[in-house]
Amino acid sequence: MKLVATLAAVTLLGACGEIRTAQQVSRLSPSTGGAEHLAMVQPGEPEDVDAARYRNGSSLWNGGRRSLLGDRRALLRGDIMTVVVEIDEKAEFSNSSSRNRSGSENLSIPSLLGIPQRIDAILPTGATLDAAVGLNSSSASAGDGAIRRNEKLTLRVAATVTEVLPNGVLRIRGSQEVRVNFEVRELLVEGYVRPEDISRQNEITSDKIASARISYGGRGMISQVQAPRKGQQVVDQILPF
Repeated sequence: MKLVATLAAVTLLGACGEIRTAQQVSRLSPSTGGAEHLAMVQPGEPEDVDAARYRNGSSLWNGGRRSLLGDRRALLRGDIMTVVVEIDEKAEFSNSSSRNRSGSENLSIPSLLGIPQRIDAILPTGATLDAAVGLNSSSASAGDGAIRRNEKLTLRVAATVTEVLPNGVLRIRGSQEVRVNFEVRELLVEGYVRPEDISRQNEITSDKIASARISYGGRGMISQVQAPRKGQQVVDQILPF
């Protein structure tokens, strides 16, 4: 009874918390204080010489990053690039297996110094030691499995260079939150890219990001409705079957 009362109290508290959450609008995460913001406000690598010359009034045709023909790709800590997330995957697997095994063993004692004949005389009618032991066994197993998956996702998000590694590889991180009514959609992108893989449009596709971590989900009223109830989650955890 104590256990039932405790579970009931926990369920009621969780329900009260969900009611309060449902009455509130899902808030967006703050844009300051994260890794992207710190990368922009903290000093990065020294500015290149060409950019300094342009700032001091040099020719329009120099190769600085701010000039007309300069390389505007994200290369330094705090720079921003566009990540194009394009996932269009299709996988299909089919496996089948079968196994058969059979075996038989027979043991008979037709004669052993006349002992079987003497024993047969005292055995019940129909019993004999001619075939003392006989064993037969067989087993069979078959299995079939199939996996079919189709995923498609196309998104664009701005990412910030949070670190420049000693070998020149850039560590990037990007986040995006969109709120529609009471539902917030979150997109997170993180990984490592090579500067030479960044296009002249300052874009990079997700298939060129090493150790890519891409998360797309949401929170809000719709997500709460789709999630199992607290009581159902507790029952799923404690039931042995």
